[in-house]
Amino acid sequence: MPELSTSVRYIKGIGEQRAKSLEKLRIFTLRDLISYFPRDYEDRRTFRKIRDLEPGETACVTAMAAASPTLNRVRKGMELVKVRAVDETGALDVTFFNQTYMRDHIRAGEHYTFFGKAEVQGSRRTMVNPLVERENSRTMTGRIMPVYPLTAGISQLTMTRSVEQGLAACRDLLPDPLPDEVRRDHQLCHTGYAYDQIHFPDDENTLAIARRRLAFEELFLLAIGMQVLSRRREELSCAPLRDLDLTAFYGSLPFSLTGAQQRAVDEILADLASGRPMNRLVQGDVGSGKTMVAAAAMVCAARSGRQTALMAPTEILAEQHYKGLAPLLEGLGIPCALLTGAARAKERRAVLEGLESGRLQAVIGTHALISPDVTYRDLGLVVTDEQHRFGVGQRSALSAKGERPHLLVMSATPIPRTLALMIYGDLDVSVIDELPPGRQRIDTFAVTGAYRPRIYKFLAREIAAGRQAYMICSMVEENGADDRKAVTEYARVLQEQVFPQLRVACVHGRMKGREKEAVMAAFAGGEADILVSTTVVEVGVDVPNATVMVIEDADRFGLSQLHQLRGRVGRGKHKSYCVLITDNRSEETLARMRVMAQTGDGFRIAEEDLRLRGPGDFFGRRQHGLPALKVADLSWDMALLKEAQQAARALLDRDPGLEDHPLIAQRTRELFEASEGTMN
Repeated sequence: MPELSTSVRYIKGIGEQRAKSLEKLRIFTLRDLISYFPRDYEDRRTFRKIRDLEPGETACVTAMAAASPTLNRVRKGMELVKVRAVDETGALDVTFFNQTYMRDHIRAGEHYTFFGKAEVQGSRRTMVNPLVERENSRTMTGRIMPVYPLTAGISQLTMTRSVEQGLAACRDLLPDPLPDEVRRDHQLCHTGYAYDQIHFPDDENTLAIARRRLAFEELFLLAIGMQVLSRRREELSCAPLRDLDLTAFYGSLPFSLTGAQQRAVDEILADLASGRPMNRLVQGDVGSGKTMVAAAAMVCAARSGRQTALMAPTEILAEQHYKGLAPLLEGLGIPCALLTGAARAKERRAVLEGLESGRLQAVIGTHALISPDVTYRDLGLVVTDEQHRFGVGQRSALSAKGERPHLLVMSATPIPRTLALMIYGDLDVSVIDELPPGRQRIDTFAVTGAYRPRIYKFLAREIAAGRQAYMICSMVEENGADDRKAVTEYARVLQEQVFPQLRVACVHGRMKGREKEAVMAAFAGGEADILVSTTVVEVGVDVPNATVMVIEDADRFGLSQLHQLRGRVGRGKHKSYCVLITDNRSEETLARMRVMAQTGDGFRIAEEDLRLRGPGDFFGRRQHGLPALKVADLSWDMALLKEAQQAARALLDRDPGLEDHPLIAQRTRELFEASEGTMN
């Protein structure tokens, strides 16, 4: 009798070879197999008589093979099998390209169901390469069929049959992590029914029932995990920081903090004095001054004799933070160092010694800060920048270097406050929704591709005046190969045909980290006039000399992402521009482009993105370091998320340690372990 942990190779009908192909999809066990959910569905329930087929219609036709199929070899490598099928209303000419086995599969005088796209020429009906099975078989036709993400060596048919075998093997093994009262209160079906119907639904209603059940389960386990983390934090205590006087800090600044910055600082000071470890997200638009808020917290830590570690996702960002913060901190008598993977051995040894001895009170760096050989004398504050680039586990690894240090995470992705409070269950949220005075507006234009010649002339004028430009290639999100090919080809055309006299560089997601950073650093250093890029520059180094951002196929991006990309320019004293190119004239696209042209307020844009597209755009595939969701989609499951959070809160109130619900504890642990072990 198989178990859910049984390797798929031992499931009837799969075997060694197919199991190797399934491993490419990260399907190793029976549980992996049945949890590999369809990405879409194809409705094959429409049946037509031959005469009633419409041009271009995809439908099922049940008809008799009027004669034996014929085989024609058109040329080397091209074989056609043709057969005429008939019903009482007419004849259907069916052609199969390079499917020679169909000649023996179809027998004259027998009835079959053909599923495919019909073409109509006068009274003649045809189908090319339809699916075929015997009448009344109904294994591939006459039903709703799942459509799975695939890999080489696995067809839809293979995947479908593998899942069918998997479900048949484990129907009686599936434990239900949801307690009976939760299922009853929220009108949810049993887990076995949900798995059957999510893969092979009887109709739209049963699919909706299954999807709602599995989405609720994911969100419930996510809510349990986040609330456990939050409750653990509330139970922790730590010594309050003893010196929160920021008079010298404020006096050292050549400007006054904005009201929003001051509000965030005050919230942080309250945390630091509370006797509980701070766990706060500071989110604010590009240029809103989050770093100065973090600097205030770093000064408080140092004045209280504690150390601070600030972790950035790239070496170039870490260096940028160091150059901006080190003079300020050292001017206040706070020794500061930079630690990245690029540090020479001698420099690294000096930094490690300074951190271990306590001589260094602040360190800024990359993942190097969580290396095993890095020891802090008294790490009291952890700051992470661009927090969505780090999983919760990486933040935890840095925090583990100290004794319950305070945690401050920063994000330049504006998220509507209601959504942030829902998602970041383990973090308090501060919002900096005000830009410093003098920050100039970036003029934004939405145009069609017909404007490219004018855009190129404008770019040439800006570069002749000593400026630089970004050009974003849109074909980036589907897979890495397209990413690399599209951006390098785009850059080649620009360099050879459009701007032969200029210096064009390119960067894409398939490049190694060091290689990527080297290109961006060279651009920042003025060694290239135009940087052609994918969205990897969405978060990057400041280039004050860059004044133009051109985004191709802007309709392919969410508003929040467009706003992030636009924020790469306008960082210096020169007037800056953003040009959005799209030939998509749909009402939704036009509405989104209008929002971008009308406002530079990231929070207003975020609210509009939430209204137009749902929350999915804020998080992308990785959900900002949270566990990946297979069924639930925050684009439309917000009401279900609230239900799940309420149910999780009620259950934890009754059973805080989950002693009476070991399966929930196990499944929650597994969900978070897949996203860097955050429940350990």
